[in-house]
Amino acid sequence: MDHLAQELPPSGLFDRLDENHDSTLSKEEFSHGWKVIVQQFPNASWLPANKGGFWKGFTAGVSMIIATEIGDKTFFIAAVMSMRQERSAVFVGAVLSLYVMTVLSSIMGLILPAMIPVKYTHILGGILFLYFGFKLINDSRSMDANAVSEELEEVEEELLHPKKDEESGQTAPANPLKTGFAEVVLQSFSLTFLAEWGDRSQIATIALAAAKNPYGVTLGGCIGHTLCTGLAVLGGRMLAARISEKTVSMGGGFIFLVFGIHSVFFES
Repeated sequence: MDHLAQELPPSGLFDRLDENHDSTLSKEEFSHGWKVIVQQFPNASWLPANKGGFWKGFTAGVSMIIATEIGDKTFFIAAVMSMRQERSAVFVGAVLSLYVMTVLSSIMGLILPAMIPVKYTHILGGILFLYFGFKLINDSRSMDANAVSEELEEVEEELLHPKKDEESGQTAPANPLKTGFAEVVLQSFSLTFLAEWGDRSQIATIALAAAKNPYGVTLGGCIGHTLCTGLAVLGGRMLAARISEKTVSMGGGFIFLVFGIHSVFFES
């Protein structure tokens, strides 16, 4: 049995929470006394509010996803597929995949503080954000502001441009586009999931969920993915071609730096 569950409630805790001393704890009294409860369990990483509150995690999740997903490979997959397939099917498959990935990443981040104290998860997460920030900004310095993204070219090569099969001599795209609604959903789901696994947005989600409220990060991440995928599906290839990889990398890098500085110097 968990050691925490075996212990009796701290002496005098109820009296401190029961502000009007009527032997009944109201929701308002519980909310006012939450900090007192948290102080009684300093190592209880299962307390979400001990990580900064729901709305801080939510806003961090939304902004982080928008910063990393616009111009990312998953964004271009949705944009290119929506050119020739039913947009609603592409959207459903992509967002379902990203929702699953966000939940899995948040679970990983939720488990992490059980092995590492919350104080150090803030520091480790901050260092990770700083690394991504400096890397994106450094990479953007060598990019052409008017060049089409290499990831967009890669996605188009896989989905649209035929390749010759040496054995049969026939040509076909590496991932031929499907036509049925269910087939399109499945293809969009699988391509997005594989592209997202190990991506910087997944790693950033794990770090955010470990350092902030995981429920807020999960909901914020899902909404961020919905916005980005919807933009990709509606805008299609024309929008994707107008996105400057240099600008996206530079903007994303600065946002990661802000997250990193805040985690290391203001939350640790």
